[in-house]
Amino acid sequence: MELIADILMIAGTLAVAVYCVVLARRLSRFTDLEKGVGGAIAVLSAQVDDMTKTLTKAQKTAGMSAAKLEDLTQRAEDVSRRMELLIASMHDLPAAPEPVKPNPKAEAEWREPQEGPEGETLFLSQRRRVEAAQ
Repeated sequence: MELIADILMIAGTLAVAVYCVVLARRLSRFTDLEKGVGGAIAVLSAQVDDMTKTLTKAQKTAGMSAAKLEDLTQRAEDVSRRMELLIASMHDLPAAPEPVKPNPKAEAEWREPQEGPEGETLFLSQRRRVEAAQ
């Protein structure tokens, strides 16, 4: 009976030894920096660093853009005030006199006929047409 107990004890010890070897291999693969969770953690850590740098750059850029936008807004408000003053000063100016419309009949009376290069008349006054018709 002791012999059977010793054989079972040796078999159990071997099974536990095999189980420990399997667990050790799994644990080494689990913490491997290239393939296991350790690798995933390393990759995530690198991504967090990259995202932190990108976020810092984006915050700086946004701050600069906000400053430029504030400057442009201030300039636009200044120009708007100037334009309002100019428009207000335009109301104080007297109205421009209406231009005198030329009388076409009066112009036609003083024009003399002009002859072109071939001897034909280019411009005739109204008086000449009336005289020619009579």
